[in-house]
Amino acid sequence: MLQRVFLCVLFLATTVTLSCHATPDPPTGEEVDDGLTEWLTVGGDRECSKYSPLTQINKDNVKDLTVAWTFHTGEVKNGKGKTIECTPIMIDGVLFITTANRRVFALDAATGKEIWSFDPPESKYPLASGGVNRGVAYWRDGSDSGVARIFHGTSDGRLFSLDARTGELDQKFGTGGVKDLREDLEPHVQDLSYGPTSAPAICRDRVVMGFSCGEGPGIAAPGDIRAFDARTGKQAWRFHTVPRPGEHGNNTWAGDSWKMRGGANAWGGLSVDEKRGWVFAGLGSASFDFYGGDRKGENLFANCVIALDGETGKRIWHYQTIHHDLWDHDLPTYPNLVTLKKDGREIEVAVQVTKQGYVFVLDRQTGNPIYPVVERKMPASNVPGEASWPTQPIPVKPPPFVKIEFTEDDITDISQEAHATVKEQWKKLVAGPSFTPPSLEGSVCIPGFHGGATWSGASYDPGSGRLFVNGNNVPNVVTLVPRESKDQEHSYGITGYNKFLDPQGYPAIKPPWGTLSSIDLRRGEIAWQEPLGEYAALKKAGIPKTGTENFGGTITTAGGLVFIGGSMDEKFHAFDAATGETLFEYQLSAGGYATPCTYRVNDRQYVVIAAGGAGKPGTRPGDAFVAFALPREE
Repeated sequence: MLQRVFLCVLFLATTVTLSCHATPDPPTGEEVDDGLTEWLTVGGDRECSKYSPLTQINKDNVKDLTVAWTFHTGEVKNGKGKTIECTPIMIDGVLFITTANRRVFALDAATGKEIWSFDPPESKYPLASGGVNRGVAYWRDGSDSGVARIFHGTSDGRLFSLDARTGELDQKFGTGGVKDLREDLEPHVQDLSYGPTSAPAICRDRVVMGFSCGEGPGIAAPGDIRAFDARTGKQAWRFHTVPRPGEHGNNTWAGDSWKMRGGANAWGGLSVDEKRGWVFAGLGSASFDFYGGDRKGENLFANCVIALDGETGKRIWHYQTIHHDLWDHDLPTYPNLVTLKKDGREIEVAVQVTKQGYVFVLDRQTGNPIYPVVERKMPASNVPGEASWPTQPIPVKPPPFVKIEFTEDDITDISQEAHATVKEQWKKLVAGPSFTPPSLEGSVCIPGFHGGATWSGASYDPGSGRLFVNGNNVPNVVTLVPRESKDQEHSYGITGYNKFLDPQGYPAIKPPWGTLSSIDLRRGEIAWQEPLGEYAALKKAGIPKTGTENFGGTITTAGGLVFIGGSMDEKFHAFDAATGETLFEYQLSAGGYATPCTYRVNDRQYVVIAAGGAGKPGTRPGDAFVAFALPREE
């Protein structure tokens, strides 16, 4: 009780203004004591740079990290549990987390001890995307009221407003502290799968949200970006990501194909330029993911980087990274909003990593590419009814950070048996460059449905101008099958989300299967790339480090470090940001399939990661949040 009182007083007494503005770029290795010791959003700051100026933990001493505390959610029962994808946020000495079952906990950031918890009441609606939750958002009233709120969106279609000090529902928000996110939707989609899986974004006094929804075939809820008043929960605006008649981009949908169209959604979250008052999103593909004969055209704003006015929701600019997507190659994350020092000048940019393994570096004011992007001719679809787009935009720089083709030379070589078996399969499939369309025979999709980059995105070091991103090189096979439809001549589904694997269950392509890349944005070059993760059985057989499929991303610090979990060997890593050398590894109790955070409290720097396991990698489940710090001096 005394601890709770102390923390409440700390909240009220603080005079630090939480700035969302860009800060001066500190040189790598030099800590700036400007109050930026917190982790304000799941992306670190409003711009989602995932960078910290802290240097207490650095290249020289990271090897000495020890576990400072561990918090268990208690949600693994009889060896079963769901994954945790949450990145904690830390404000005023309090750490806010979400669990695999969408509960919220406030913890003492120095000790991991519980301050309060909130368990959302049951809902009758389905959970979008399996019910994952990647974190919460923090908002403070700009007046002297001391009002502070935690906003928690759940994948059943609700937004909760919690008192940051107590965890109690704000009775002035929505209905009893809850905004029903379905009530403003059209009646015919209100009962469908719909809800946020990534943390809300805060743009001044707006709570801005992207949503997960159905991806077809068939009718789906809309992927529109929506904003709500932080005090009342009333919807402030709704941006139609599939434009309606009279709206910009509607002519990129043939006929009435825009109607009842799902997807084109910012399911991976949003970043915010507080100075401009703009909200940025990377949007997903339009439904259905793998057949577009019923949505002929470029399909704006699917697969677009988009900038919106945070006050009104008005479109400022957009940039489409795939025309008429047929590969489920959503933009899986928001762009990083960073300042790039290039050719003697500073440029504010939006940096978008993609499932295809490309990096689009766009002028933040205009959306124009900083490096040239060319429209290259792509293979045509042979599927009846389909009209694949003839070209796709390809950045000249930086180069792709994952494999973008699967030729015979790319077939796995980890054993003669694996090579021979995969080769026979490969001969029967349609294989080639990354934009090879789906087919009735079965087409190799490379990068696979999980990327390339995933929802965890990238981090950026302003001192070096480098971007750090983990990537996957695990191909899929997509095979279309005809399905009955009363409304159209041709309609297709798929045989499943099938990975292309060898007989032992390893990817059919040559390693590395998972990587960590450092990309020099000043030069548009890859500075270094290292395999991320390994398989014990292959290591024992003498096979060089292969990397593994990975989920959960990087953060980077002025201490010259890149922290990441992600790999299926369930290790937490620290890499030298300059060279890619592994400086620290720790065996977690379960896979760290979430992005970590770092902060300083009581003059001690901590790094925290969720060890939830399970999820798409299918490894053992866990229920822990693990905090690392340097040993205290005796």
